[in-house]
Amino acid sequence: MASSLPPRSSYLKKENAGTARREMGLKVAPRRNVLSAINNGEANGGAPSAPADGGGAEAAPVVEFGGREDVERLLAEKMKGKSKNDFKGRNEQMSDYIKKLRACIRWYMELEDGYLAEQEKLRSTLDAENSRHTELEAQLSNAIEELKAANLDLTRRCESLEETLNREKSEKLIAVESYEKEKQERESAERSRDVLTVELERATHDAKRFSEQLKMVQDTNKRLQEYNTSLQQYNSNLQADASKSGETISKLQKEKSAMMETMAALRECHNSMSSQLESSRASQQEAIRVKEELRKEVECRRAESKQVRDDRDHAVAQLNSLNIELATCKEQFGRASKECECMSTKVSALEETCNTQQEQIQTLQKQLAVATDKLKLADVTAIEAMTGYEEQKEKIKYLEDRLAHAESQIVEGDELRKKLHNTILELKGNIRVFCRVRPLLRFDGDSNGPEGASISFPTSVESAGRAIDLMNQGQKLSFSYDKVFDHNASQEDVFVEISQLVQSALDGYKVCIFAYGQTGSGKTYTMMGKSGIDQKGIIPRSLEQIFKTSQSLESQGWKYSMQASMLEIYNESIRDLLAPGRPNSFDMTTSKQYTIKHDSHGNTTVSDLTIIDVFSIADVTNLLEKASHSRSVGKTQMNEQSSRSHFVFTLKISGSNENTGQHVQGVLNLIDLAGSERLAKSGSTGDRLKETQSINKSLSALSDVIFAIGKGDDHVPFRNSKLTYLLQPCLGGDSKTLMFVNISPEASSVGETICSLRFASRVNACEIGIPRRQTQARPFDSRLSYG
Repeated sequence: MASSLPPRSSYLKKENAGTARREMGLKVAPRRNVLSAINNGEANGGAPSAPADGGGAEAAPVVEFGGREDVERLLAEKMKGKSKNDFKGRNEQMSDYIKKLRACIRWYMELEDGYLAEQEKLRSTLDAENSRHTELEAQLSNAIEELKAANLDLTRRCESLEETLNREKSEKLIAVESYEKEKQERESAERSRDVLTVELERATHDAKRFSEQLKMVQDTNKRLQEYNTSLQQYNSNLQADASKSGETISKLQKEKSAMMETMAALRECHNSMSSQLESSRASQQEAIRVKEELRKEVECRRAESKQVRDDRDHAVAQLNSLNIELATCKEQFGRASKECECMSTKVSALEETCNTQQEQIQTLQKQLAVATDKLKLADVTAIEAMTGYEEQKEKIKYLEDRLAHAESQIVEGDELRKKLHNTILELKGNIRVFCRVRPLLRFDGDSNGPEGASISFPTSVESAGRAIDLMNQGQKLSFSYDKVFDHNASQEDVFVEISQLVQSALDGYKVCIFAYGQTGSGKTYTMMGKSGIDQKGIIPRSLEQIFKTSQSLESQGWKYSMQASMLEIYNESIRDLLAPGRPNSFDMTTSKQYTIKHDSHGNTTVSDLTIIDVFSIADVTNLLEKASHSRSVGKTQMNEQSSRSHFVFTLKISGSNENTGQHVQGVLNLIDLAGSERLAKSGSTGDRLKETQSINKSLSALSDVIFAIGKGDDHVPFRNSKLTYLLQPCLGGDSKTLMFVNISPEASSVGETICSLRFASRVNACEIGIPRRQTQARPFDSRLSYG
């Protein structure tokens, strides 16, 4: 049994080979959905599962593998029985293990079959690539031979041109000298403009700083004056307080001398009273002694009792009077002591007050001296500040003169900037053509069918970003435009290229940008976009730039007013998309009849058209939402929501500068044309058929007008269509026109794509206004007959 199984190392090698193929990027055949659990028996601790049926046969375990971990877990499984002699249990486990190993072998065989099939597929792909490489080498060899022949021809032409070059060298030297001179003058003018700009910024900053310093000096002078007044008042108060303090001190000194005299008299009185008290005490003691003697003599001198009684009464009366005098003396002595203590307290308090007043007087005298010095210093500082103020005033006047001169130079520089900007756009071409390829959507299907078209973008230096190649039924068609956006281009990339045209509208020129292409090629997305910052189209981004730039120019004295209008041309009839209460309906029975008028200044007006003043991007956004709900759309075979009319957004810009007296009037027309397609392709019938015929007629009229202007015909058929007559002022003179040709990448639209690219190539070949410089390298010019 063990010999019938391949060794474990072979399975691991195959697994490692599959892993290596996956790491190298090769596609591996999809594996089965597997479960990690081998069977219920293993989930319950490895015990064999019970039979599934009622008989004694054992059900085969369900084994599925998800990777190398499951295989290693199977190989690491050990056979266990209830005891060492339980051969039956081990035999059952071994049978299950054999079945699992067979399932593992089958899984590895399936993987190997998938790898072999993938290997065969890759070999066939490699053979196809080798054959294609051989064909490319043959083509390159033929191209090299053709280039060699062309090189010989060019060598002969070069020899003939060298003679012409020698004749023209002298003329070229003169032109180069004049060009260098003009270049130096232009560079010097730019340098002077930069220097003046820097000086203007510095002067503005200095003027602002000087004004702030002047304000600070004025505030300081005012504070100094107030401080001087307060110091004078404080000085007068100090002098009054000093005089009052002197008078108080003299009074206190007089009171002190009087109290000292009173204190001396009280001391003398106290001494006399003390002597009297001593004498009374002595007499009292004497009386006591006499009393004792009399008491002793009472018994021996009863006969003399009357005399003794009288003497005793007299002595008692005298003793009473002495006691009264003694009490009076004690009371007077207590009062004198209290008065003496009170006077001592008053004297000490007066002495402390006198010392405090003297210290305050000395402090006030010092403060008065310091305040006098500060007042003198403040007077000197005020004089210096006034002198500096006069100097700053003269400097501010000088800076104001320089500022006025710099502002005049800024105005001249702004005019020069507008002229140079317009010259640059005219050199690029007053009518320009951009091409944009829509990304392939999920429901578009395969864009490269057997009979379909393959779109590519040349990467050479001359053609990068300006050429597009189309392979149709084995034939290569090449087209070249001013700019080509591939399917990876974002809305921001597109707007960066047209932002200069939007600036021209603010500078006072008429600008027209319209999107052309078949239904479903992304015209509305290019012009309007979708919700979200990165999905916004040309119209909202242009309005954001206009409002932002107009606000930044307010510091230079410019004030702009803007008026917006939105209309659609449906079946050669004008419909106002901003009219109050306008329904979204195709019924034209109740619609107004609008008339287009042009004045002598090239301004266009539409009678009874709703024109609304706008002041911010939010106002225009609300108008765009209202117009989008009112626009005419319908279902065709090309698109579920196809635009059945030409949408025209017009923004009239009026600007004035009060400082320079300049006035500009610009117009920005942003147009989303209706989808162009052949009748058989669109599958239109009834009203949709009329709509398609009207759309194709107006687009044909637009092409006729552009071609007539490019040829310089005396008669230009503007009146053949409402669209061309409305855009008449924007398609000639110094107006700026840009056409976006939008194409779809799917194979089913190859016919419409070729028609759109050919029409765009014819428009791109036209020169309207001042011709563009002949410096744009156009590859494959010999094949432009396809366009």
